[in-house]
Amino acid sequence: MKIFSQTIIRWYNKNKRDLPWRHTTDPYKIWLSEIILQQTRVQQGMPYYETFAKKFPTVHHLANAKEDAVMKTWQGLGYYSRARNLHHTAKFISKELKGKFPNEYEAIKNLKGIGEYTAAAIASFAFNKPYAVVDGNVFRVLSRYFGIHSPIDSTGGKKEFTRRAQQLLDKKYPGVFNQAIMEFGALQCVPHNPDCGKCPLKKGCEALAKNKIAELPVKSQKTKVSIRYFNYFIIKKNGKTLIKKRTENDIWKNLYDFPMVETKREMKKPPLNPLLQRGLVGFNSSPSGSLGSTFKHVLSHQIIFAKFWEVVGLNSNLKKPIQRAHKKIIYVSDNQLYKFAFPRLIQRYFEEKGA
Repeated sequence: MKIFSQTIIRWYNKNKRDLPWRHTTDPYKIWLSEIILQQTRVQQGMPYYETFAKKFPTVHHLANAKEDAVMKTWQGLGYYSRARNLHHTAKFISKELKGKFPNEYEAIKNLKGIGEYTAAAIASFAFNKPYAVVDGNVFRVLSRYFGIHSPIDSTGGKKEFTRRAQQLLDKKYPGVFNQAIMEFGALQCVPHNPDCGKCPLKKGCEALAKNKIAELPVKSQKTKVSIRYFNYFIIKKNGKTLIKKRTENDIWKNLYDFPMVETKREMKKPPLNPLLQRGLVGFNSSPSGSLGSTFKHVLSHQIIFAKFWEVVGLNSNLKKPIQRAHKKIIYVSDNQLYKFAFPRLIQRYFEEKGA
């Protein structure tokens, strides 16, 4: 156990990347980096971290920001519940805890949007507390080195890996060890075709000895993917475009898009009746729509096929009824659209249209 830990740390000291959150013990900055890096590669997350750290340098700055500003800053990073939870927790720490970040594992874990892994990371990196992190990289390193075939997505498997990681943890330097084993998985013990010949742990690696590198780690459950069909309606009037805020408990909550009807299959004609019935659109005459490209947008558990219908025949007196009945639906000047946070799918539409 001790040899494993020492080897990992030696490797880390020689090969670690120079990342900004590794130069601080500020729990706010560490928390910010960990939330951004959930489900996100370092290369993609780095500019977001730097932008957030500059725009919201303290937890108070983030807490006092408007939600739309936070979501706009997060735009393009995906998994938007992370941004909503980040903002919620910042307000709690700022107001209820007077800006002081909790320094105990359990108290950190009780914060919204923080699970066992993130709590262990913050506790060890910021406060040098002896809690082992277990993320995808750690699962891979441990499963291969020790030949563990327990599924990483099972309750028993997670407990087994957490127990093993805790046994390996360098209690004197828990933060360094945690960073080291994650970095080892990210750079050396990579998912596909790792360079095992250069691995400092190759002599004790069970998977290498038994030629099972490609088989580990084991995952028992396949992700169920749902197919959805979105029909967006581009409604313009006097140089302005109708947009709405997504407030329902679905993907992209609190981001903006266009009035939309979801259907069970791809449509050849615009399915306007639901919008007419809800009072979201009205027409002087029979409406017609021109169809642009169909966009395929892939999420972790969903595949979305979206059509954008540019609708004509709009009732010119519609503005006030819409705003009275639907406060989250607004007309926005085309040159002001960039100020709103849209999901990547809508950004792709803007890019194709040259907006």
